[in-house]
Amino acid sequence: MDIFSVFTLCGGLAFFLYGMTTMSKSLEKMAGGRLEQMLKRMTASPLKSLLLGAGITIAIQSSSAMTVMLVGLVNSGVMELGQTIGVIMGSNIGTTLTAWILAMTGIESENVFVNLLKPENFSPLLALAGIILIMGSKKQRRRDMGRIMVGFSILMYGMELMKQAVSPLADMPEFSSLLTAFNNPLLGVLVGAVFTGVIQSSAASVGILQALALTGSITYGIAIPVIMGQNIGTCVTALISSIGVNRNARRVAVIHISFNIIGSAVCLLLFYGGDILFHFQFLNYTVGALGIAACHTIFNVFTTLMLLPFSRQLEKLARAVIRGENKAEEFAFLDPLLLHTPSVAISECVAMSNRMGEVARENVHLALCQLSDYSNARESEILANEDKLDIYEDRLGSYLVQISQHGVSMNDIRTVSRLLHAIGDFERIGDHALNLQESAQELHEKELHFSEPANEELQVLLAAMDEIMEKAFGSFQQDSAAMAVEVEPLEETIDRLIEEIRMQHIRRLQTGACTIQLGFVFNDLLTNLERVSDHCSNIAVSIIEEQGDQVDRHTYINELKEESAFNMRLKDNLQKYQLPKG
Repeated sequence: MDIFSVFTLCGGLAFFLYGMTTMSKSLEKMAGGRLEQMLKRMTASPLKSLLLGAGITIAIQSSSAMTVMLVGLVNSGVMELGQTIGVIMGSNIGTTLTAWILAMTGIESENVFVNLLKPENFSPLLALAGIILIMGSKKQRRRDMGRIMVGFSILMYGMELMKQAVSPLADMPEFSSLLTAFNNPLLGVLVGAVFTGVIQSSAASVGILQALALTGSITYGIAIPVIMGQNIGTCVTALISSIGVNRNARRVAVIHISFNIIGSAVCLLLFYGGDILFHFQFLNYTVGALGIAACHTIFNVFTTLMLLPFSRQLEKLARAVIRGENKAEEFAFLDPLLLHTPSVAISECVAMSNRMGEVARENVHLALCQLSDYSNARESEILANEDKLDIYEDRLGSYLVQISQHGVSMNDIRTVSRLLHAIGDFERIGDHALNLQESAQELHEKELHFSEPANEELQVLLAAMDEIMEKAFGSFQQDSAAMAVEVEPLEETIDRLIEEIRMQHIRRLQTGACTIQLGFVFNDLLTNLERVSDHCSNIAVSIIEEQGDQVDRHTYINELKEESAFNMRLKDNLQKYQLPKG
């Protein structure tokens, strides 16, 4: 084996890791927010969690990505610690599929159809099909499918390069003597753990071991402890992802590490204890790529079945290692770790934006209650909510900008755009709620009271405000364009009501039924309510734009006002919200 074989080995490893990363990321992107939705539906049943964890890991082909996702979701308060245990166990089983696919490289046959099963034979065609999809398709989903195909082909090309690079090792006595050192189980576990920790992928580490096995120099006695160590080494990713997160999120990493270390230690004791008693002859047999895949699967399945009944004990162990409780927080924010899976991060941003919308709507309601029944406690709640809204806009806005830099699909880009517009409107609605609170405070402190006609007019207006907020916020939460189209006729209704109320107010000022001082407060109320209504319209229009590919708000509104359906809704609203006869 010369220096050029070493270069080829390094290049093969680079292609292998790049192909695996590309394939995994594209699979995650295709899965979209469904991953997060499936994880949210997790039950207390460890078995269901186990199956789901295995299924998702098979889908995205990365147990490391699965663990990072879990740490992020727990840190954001989306999932409970106990819900992650079965998923972690299942991900260890799901990741074994890669080894079985790579094992097909060892198939030897003269039959054409059998040879077609070998990945190195069909992967060039797969790469061509993938490139055609990437370059020729306009649909994002098909382009993602193309990237998966190309990623798999690059992975297999890297595997083939490594196989070619290490083939001369079979004839080197120095290599054989070096491998005898790995007959020591503890050394084998250590090497497997360190190497997997460096490349942060147990599937890739197993693939490299399979490439070495094709030289015919690896025995079961060498491979088995290395495979056990590889499961320990993959915990490095979880360990890194737990830096800077809350206690519960760190406990996810502890559970992952504990599961793999305990499983490896027990299997090591049982296996080599059995060898002392029964002298396993097969340990000296040469192992192939298929044998390594089988050992990898048997080890992970056995470890999972052994520790599954002790899920609660693993959780207690994690709590014992990471002591104390999380500091009480008013609300949780999204974790940067979720950026590794942008579709999941976007789905959580939608949920967070919904919470922000609820806070904004609550603040308007609280401020309006202050007009008729002023309360210092309610004032404190309004001020606290306003601080929340400011923090929401700042952090959520920054997070959404970061997501848009992670290669998201066009649909996700439209969702990010809608959310960025909406959180700005929510924050401004909160500002107007604070202005309403200040007006109510002025009325309370100066002991001012609106006239009976003014109060009656306000009640009609506030009823219309309740409906427009219900429609706007409801359409945002349900992402419903059908509900959103009902907002603009209400916004026009409120504009006309406010215009009419202002005219009535001027008449009362002229007749002396209202004072100038009260008039200023009354006008401020109307102005802020009108602005809230405008922002409700903005929210609704952003939903319609996202779903209908509209690009110009003013064009949309102008066209909408010419439609008969709009005018019918407007007519119904004006009849519903009629001011009392002055």
